[in-house]
Amino acid sequence: MIPFYVLVVSFTLFRVLGLFGWSYFDGWQTPLQLTVAIMLLVTASAHWGKSRQDLIRMVPPAFPRPDLLVTATGWLEIAGAIGILLPATSRVASICLAMLFLAMFPANVKAARERLTIGGRPTPKLLARTLLQLVFLAAVLLTGSGS
Repeated sequence: MIPFYVLVVSFTLFRVLGLFGWSYFDGWQTPLQLTVAIMLLVTASAHWGKSRQDLIRMVPPAFPRPDLLVTATGWLEIAGAIGILLPATSRVASICLAMLFLAMFPANVKAARERLTIGGRPTPKLLARTLLQLVFLAAVLLTGSGS
C-alpha cells in the first residue's frame, strides 16, 4: 500500500504546486511523471533493503534464482524511473514499465494467496492487489501518452 500512498500524496502535492503558480507543475503529465518516478524509487529501494527477503519469497517457484530476479527488477524500476522523466524515452519507458508490472504480477498473486508479509505488514488481498496493479499500470501508461 505504501507505493499507492506515495502515488496519491506526491501527485496531489505536485498538482497543488501547479495550482499555486509553479508553472513546471501545470497540467497533469509532468506531475504524474515525477510521481511515478518517486514511486518507482521507493519500490526499488525494497529490493536491497530489509524487505529483500520478503520479495524473494514472493517469487513463484517456477522462476529460477529469485534473488537475481529481485535484484534485476529493482534495477529495472530505477531505469524506468529515469526513463519516465526523459522526454526522449518516456513513451518507451512507460510501455516497458507496464510490461514489467505485468511480469511481476505472479509474485503479487503468490503473496496474496499465501498471505505473505512485506516488512512485517501483510500484503493486500488479491482483489485489492489487482486493483492497485491496474492503478499502477494506468499511471505508467499515462506518463508516456503525451510524449
